[in-house]
Amino acid sequence: MPPRWSRVPTRQDPDFRRLDDRMTFAVHVAAFIAVNSGLWFFRLVQMESWPWTVWVTGAWLTALVVHGLVIFAIADYSK
Repeated sequence: MPPRWSRVPTRQDPDFRRLDDRMTFAVHVAAFIAVNSGLWFFRLVQMESWPWTVWVTGAWLTALVVHGLVIFAIADYSK
């Protein structure tokens, strides 16, 4: 059963904004895992090397860490 929000959800509501930001971060993590596992799988299966996969993974991981820092350490959800 999906969770229910007790009031009308708006981005001005700090509790909803915090939940929305964390759910967006979870989707970002899931996309990172899915895409990068596929890239590295095909890199290992193919005979030729894909040197750009290291850069894609590194750049995306950096963006993911920055996103996590903003959500969990910097964001201010006070009213």
